[in-house]
This record gives sequence, C-alpha cells and structure tokens, in this order.
Amino acid sequence: MKLFVGLGNPGKEYEQTRHNVGFMVIDELMRRWNLSLNQAKFNGIFASHIVSGEKVILCKPLTYMNLSGECIRPLMDYYKINIEDLVVIYDDLDLPVGKIRLRTKGSAGGHNGIKSLIHHLGTQQFKRIRIGIGRPEHGQKVTDYVLGRFTAEESSEIQEAIKRSATACEKAVNAPFLQVMNEFNA
Repeated sequence: MKLFVGLGNPGKEYEQTRHNVGFMVIDELMRRWNLSLNQAKFNGIFASHIVSGEKVILCKPLTYMNLSGECIRPLMDYYKINIEDLVVIYDDLDLPVGKIRLRTKGSAGGHNGIKSLIHHLGTQQFKRIRIGIGRPEHGQKVTDYVLGRFTAEESSEIQEAIKRSATACEKAVNAPFLQVMNEFNA
C-alpha cells in the first residue's frame, strides 16, 4: 500500500495559493484516476484506489499546514502503512518556480508542515516531492508570499510542475523511488 499526501491548507481562501501545490498534485491524480476524496478520518480527507495491482491512498490533511503530522501519523497507524510507502508532496521556497525535486529524506528546511511530519513520524526518512515556488521579493513577508496566488507568468510553469509531480507519483506506485528520483531529478 502506498500513501501520497499533498500538503496545503483547507478552505476556499487558500485554493490555488503557492502553499497548496501539494493539494493541487492530489487533485491532478484524482482527475487522472477519476476519484473523489470521499472518506474523512483523522482530520483529513482521502480516497483509496487500486493502481497496477497496488492499493494507493491519496490524502489531503485538513489540519492546516503547520499541523500536518496530526493527520498523517494516525492514518498511517490505522492502515499499517510503512514509512517506506509514504510520499509527501509540498511547496519549496528554495527551488525556482516550477522546478521539482524528489528526495528520500531530509530536514524540514524551515517548512512547518514538514517539521510537523518529522515530529509526529519520529523520522526524517520519508520520500518527498518538492515543488519550487521561488522566493518572495525583497521586503515581502514569507507568509504573505506562500499564501498568495501565482502570477500569470508563473501559472504555466506551476501547471507543468503539477503534471510532472503527478506522473512521478504514478511511476512511484510500482517502480523503486530511487529510479523515479533519478528520472525526474535529471
């Protein structure tokens, strides 16, 4: 069983914001697999599906970004999902807009959603798909930037990054993550 978690904030006011690119990848996977997030448990919404013979769960925590671990830990415990089968998709200020980077582990790098996951999971050893949102302009608050929407110029790059990230998730269902990482990080 694989668990793909997109990080973001619930609510209309946060839709299509930089901080919600993880949610956008989950939306893209739901569109591709003709699913809806029809289950609610552990402060999250999710759907399960069989992909190439493997059970897959797609999840959006509803805890708000900074408390993401409060949803994911109980979900993993309930379904007995191994840490090796978790893939977390989220925004990254340190990558240029639209660039994606896959990793098998790492620190939180200042990302509060990842800090929460590391705290609740007790490890930094989980797979990630980081989507670049770039840095705010000089003088702009980081919180205002990440909770803001993409510019018209950034939108096409982000849409492409969302599609590439969803394709990486599809491949990671059955292929070794290192193989997928090598392909998408090239």
